[in-house]
Amino acid sequence: MDGIDAGFLYMETPSTHMHTLKIAVLDPPAGRIDLDDLGRWLVLRLDAMPALRRRVQTVPWALHHPVWVSDRPVDPRQHCFYHRLRDPGTMHELHEVVGRIASTPLLRDVPLWELHLVEGLEGDKVAVVVKIHHALADGVAANAMLGNVADQNPLGSPKPSPQVVDDHTPRPRELAVLGLRDGVLKAFALPGLLLRTLGNLVRLARRERPADTDVPRPILDTPRTPFNTALTSRRSFSTTSLPLAELKQVRTAHGVTLNDVVLALVGGALRRYLLQRDQLPARSLTCAVPVSTEEAGGVPRLRGNLVSNLFTVLGTDQADPAARLQRIHRTTAEAKRVQQTLGAEMLRGWLEFSPPGPATLVMRAYSRLRAARWHPSPVNVVVSNVPGPREPVTIDGVPMTDVFSVGPILEGVGLNVTVWSYVDRMNVTLLSCPDLLPDLDALTAELRPALDELLASRPRVPRPERQPQP
Repeated sequence: MDGIDAGFLYMETPSTHMHTLKIAVLDPPAGRIDLDDLGRWLVLRLDAMPALRRRVQTVPWALHHPVWVSDRPVDPRQHCFYHRLRDPGTMHELHEVVGRIASTPLLRDVPLWELHLVEGLEGDKVAVVVKIHHALADGVAANAMLGNVADQNPLGSPKPSPQVVDDHTPRPRELAVLGLRDGVLKAFALPGLLLRTLGNLVRLARRERPADTDVPRPILDTPRTPFNTALTSRRSFSTTSLPLAELKQVRTAHGVTLNDVVLALVGGALRRYLLQRDQLPARSLTCAVPVSTEEAGGVPRLRGNLVSNLFTVLGTDQADPAARLQRIHRTTAEAKRVQQTLGAEMLRGWLEFSPPGPATLVMRAYSRLRAARWHPSPVNVVVSNVPGPREPVTIDGVPMTDVFSVGPILEGVGLNVTVWSYVDRMNVTLLSCPDLLPDLDALTAELRPALDELLASRPRVPRPERQPQP
């Protein structure tokens, strides 16, 4: 297991669940889907989703990162569960069920995923909630898995095939020997990684910085908010859909990127929400943005994590939405240059050396002591933006009318906002802890007014000066 994947396992505690959620809303002709049939259909297509066959096998004495093994058939009865919404079956009732699903961790002795079939959604629709551990796949890999089982994938409809399992389960002694060997081999790479890191830090210190833009420093520049403290195990979920064309309209009018618009949208909603409750900090809220380090144009990746983070602001200290958007644009562009100088693979390289035993013990002690109350958080919010399907998707002939996704929250960072596009809309999904942020739907409701503010704002782009007439 790569260090970056293993890191998501080490971070998990009784109050920090490191799974992501993917929610597909389906419109079956009969208004229902049989859970047993769905489980059998899924198991017969695991070749298209290889990450879902693998379970975690630890290395004795935590000598090295765990390994992935696929030595047992996947039993759908251990992974597939049924729910029915109470009347009237609105999205609010679905939010409550998904929040409860998100509140429990995944079991470690089986592959790290669950599927929850939720019936009773208004309009005779059903929701399929897939809970998958972040160690298995990031947003890009999860999106590729969705494409792999959709009827419209380039290879055609996924072909059913019997389960294939490995015929060898590593024994503890074998794992210990392999762990020691790999640890020794990686030690030889440490001097080179150290030299590259020092060189990149020197280049970062020497590079010229723009006078009007500072990339926020984790912890040092993070203000305190009610949702930046120690977590409990409970989760709340909320989502809304916004027209993609309107976000693109703002992007074009202001000369920024679509991701800048997403960040400004989140910043505007948080400003409105906190201002109404007299909880808005004087300094801007800060944000971690997961970015893919994968080379473009390669074969779609179906497992693992190839991500890094850049740090930017949400401009919540500025009332003018146009000024907020331009500040986000400048800061995010500078954050990208900082990341390029440091090297996107630097964090990934250092995570290879994270010690499994101490890392797990430290995180559990930190969580048990609720130590996130004692210091500012690394950032206030995590905001992800993943491009989803551009054309309507059907799965085994059943139309998918919508899809939502959200990542985990962390100790001290009690709000995750994930945006997945689907056809002509941007689905914005929030996950939080109700003991920190008790009215998540109220925050979600501020996204539409925040977009209206951006649509109504006048672009703050300096016009070129006229040359004097001769």
